[in-house]
Amino acid sequence: MLFPQSALGERHVGTGEYRGMEFFQVNARAIINKVPVASRMPFGYTLNAYRGCSHACTYCFARPTHAYLGFGTGEDFDRKIVVKVNAVDRLRAELRSPRWQGDPIAMGTNTDPYQKAEGRYHLTQGIVGVLADARNSFSILTKSTLVLRDLALLVEAARRMRVRLALSIGTIDRDVWRLTEPGAPSPEKRLEAVARLNEAGVRCGVLIAPVLPGLSDSDDQLRAVTQACLEAGAVSVTPSALHLRPGVREHYLGWLSRARPELVAPCVERFRKGSYQPRAEQQRIADVVRAVEESAGRRSAGRRSAGRRSAGRCSPAAPAARAASAGEKQILRGRAQRVRSSNEQLRLL
Repeated sequence: MLFPQSALGERHVGTGEYRGMEFFQVNARAIINKVPVASRMPFGYTLNAYRGCSHACTYCFARPTHAYLGFGTGEDFDRKIVVKVNAVDRLRAELRSPRWQGDPIAMGTNTDPYQKAEGRYHLTQGIVGVLADARNSFSILTKSTLVLRDLALLVEAARRMRVRLALSIGTIDRDVWRLTEPGAPSPEKRLEAVARLNEAGVRCGVLIAPVLPGLSDSDDQLRAVTQACLEAGAVSVTPSALHLRPGVREHYLGWLSRARPELVAPCVERFRKGSYQPRAEQQRIADVVRAVEESAGRRSAGRRSAGRRSAGRCSPAAPAARAASAGEKQILRGRAQRVRSSNEQLRLL
């Protein structure tokens, strides 16, 4: 949904812990978004209460969406957050519509539903409550430990219907985390969140995403993060190699030239044939993670468990929240990669 500058509503300048941020409050015309079949996403419907993200991840594939608002894809994306203040009321109304068939809804497919703005607006909290009351299944993908604020709510929802969560933890290397995800909680805190969610009965997996060339992609780094996720009780661990589509590519390489200039040439070579890394590199990453899973005795058991569940439309966290088959992992790795045109991107927001 496109919000021209003239429709960006009230502007609120952040103070205190929100200093340096701006919030643009808008009223969305609709909040549940149908995903185009042609996009081949592993979920049919999405919901995004925010646009822009204070995690400030250098590689975020959603950065180009800010350009549709006349904002920049750099600091504007990190600091100018569009807030759909009527999201909870719109969701309640749309779930009551006779046209709604109760399909699972995926959150976190664009920007993080538990990013810093959620601490001020509580929209995701309200959305989870509405979905729980309606017994409508959902999934959440997040980097934020703020999800634990809603632990009791998520536990209650998980008792009523299918609820799946996944934490994105691309590395446990603190230097890489500080460099590439300066606004996100530390990997240790995210691992703690994975453990607490699973201990409470909310199935939670991990996406090792994205794996960054020259920064977090060594075999030792991949083994370390996979082992840490398994020790935290993650129900599955799914790696995803960095991809760089137009717009994100320019931003990421510009950042890399300032932060780690020696990695620019190797990175350009890695992506010389397009937006994705060579298949062999993606397979290497998957093989390292799989080897750790197998050595821990987790993979085969997870597959048997997954096979007992009925098949159905997957949400983004669903394949990440169970031991995924090779086919499901390939779908998940392509989740963000297959956002096609500008029009399709807008329909996802």
